[in-house]
Amino acid sequence: MAKLNKDKTADVPVGWVVKPRRRLSAKNPKTKRDQLIRMLSSTNGACADAICQKLGWLPHSTRAAISGLRKSGFDVSSERPGPSKPRRYRIIANPAAEVARNAG
Repeated sequence: MAKLNKDKTADVPVGWVVKPRRRLSAKNPKTKRDQLIRMLSSTNGACADAICQKLGWLPHSTRAAISGLRKSGFDVSSERPGPSKPRRYRIIANPAAEVARNAG
């Protein structure tokens, strides 16, 4: 059982510090799906190992999420740069960007 420290007095005010909440900007995507889209939208794309490590997913979850992006209309390419290199995934076309381009 924890012992009480009788040396401290109750007259000393407690210094509570309330930190303001951080605002999430467009640079910091909220959901893991948004983070995945951002990773795959880069010029070089991302390999499955990097996605697993960043998002805390297992390899089968990563492949399933990429498959889900394909089903939702994203054009995702899969390429292997060399025989001993890991497979890289990259978004080629974004359906939301296509709709915005055609509307404007």
